[in-house]
Amino acid sequence: MLSFRVDEEDALRAQTWAVRLGVHRSELLRVALRRHLLQLASEADALTWIDRPLDENERSLEAVAEWGPAEDWSDWADATR
Repeated sequence: MLSFRVDEEDALRAQTWAVRLGVHRSELLRVALRRHLLQLASEADALTWIDRPLDENERSLEAVAEWGPAEDWSDWADATR
């Protein structure tokens, strides 16, 4: 459990948004904190990829990813109508 103080203006804006969204203020703040922490983590992930790019073994399936669909199924949707 976290407890912290915010400016009165920020508290009012949080309450206003909570009412507009139909959620409790604590839920609004939980979601906002979670999203911010995920954003920070993704920024750290980007730096990790720069510092440690994939090695040869990890890139071994790159060619398979470029194959695309094995068969053309576009005409199948027409046949089922």
